Amino acid sequence: MWYKSINQSWVSEFILLGFSSDPTTNRILFIAFLLLYLSSVLGNGLIVTLICLDMHLHTSMYFFLCILSLLDMGSVTTTMPQMLVHLLAQSQTISFAGCWLQMYMFGALGLTESIFFVVMAYDRYVAICYPPRYAVILSWGLCTWLSAGTWACGFFFFVIHTFFTMRLPYCGLACMDTNLIAMVDLVISVFMVVAPLSLIVASYIRIAQAILKIKSMQPRCKAFSICASHLTVVTFFYAPATYIYIRPNSRYSPEQDKQISLFYNVFTVLLNPVVYILRNKDIKRAFLKVIQEGPGVEGPVVDCPMLRDSIYNI
Repeated sequence: MWYKSINQSWVSEFILLGFSSDPTTNRILFIAFLLLYLSSVLGNGLIVTLICLDMHLHTSMYFFLCILSLLDMGSVTTTMPQMLVHLLAQSQTISFAGCWLQMYMFGALGLTESIFFVVMAYDRYVAICYPPRYAVILSWGLCTWLSAGTWACGFFFFVIHTFFTMRLPYCGLACMDTNLIAMVDLVISVFMVVAPLSLIVASYIRIAQAILKIKSMQPRCKAFSICASHLTVVTFFYAPATYIYIRPNSRYSPEQDKQISLFYNVFTVLLNPVVYILRNKDIKRAFLKVIQEGPGVEGPVVDCPMLRDSIYNI
């Protein structure tokens, strides 16, 4: 979202500049964004529902995937409904408190998701490098603590950024020295991009080393396919985030940032269910079972597995 203050002495609301001032264009954008939003929510909601209903999917991998889908639904719902309303509404303002809340929720969920990708990379690292001990290392207790820890870190660290940002006096733009908030942004960028991405790269270096030691070609291909979906989603998440948070100030462009933020907020969230549903045979099998037999059909819970068709056949 892009904001412009309307009061020189005390800001009580902001004007949303939007994408276009043409009503016809806004109506077209409304239809397009509404379809994207509904597709994102329905796709991620379908993943959560299938994982909850199918006992075969009650494993650490799908537990993490379920959390990722919840984060995506929360992130896109933080901004998209209000954007849809403002595309058709006459008033283009948002209250100061509403702006604060939206910025905090969107940033906190984004930071949580960034850290959570590290947890998912760790899951794949253990599955490939320590397959016999996978179920022991990634116990349900550890999975719960890892998930709770990522949520706590994301919401705690971003409240610091939001606090310093909203305390700035605004007069068209923030009209004071912003060196402090720039320093806070630098710290947040380290936590949101540099540190998680470094840990993910380190995990996949170890994973690649383990895979290259596999002599048989078929198991090696299966091992690579284990990581394909996660690497695809991570790439589309961190590419725009890296540009937004790491780029030099001299390359700042409001219009370009709008487009990148839209991709970051909408298309990346839509990509996750597309990647996992189309490539994951377990998800597709669970969907067909629910359609044909209905929910509640239980089977043996698969809890361990490297290269086993039931868990990592992606």
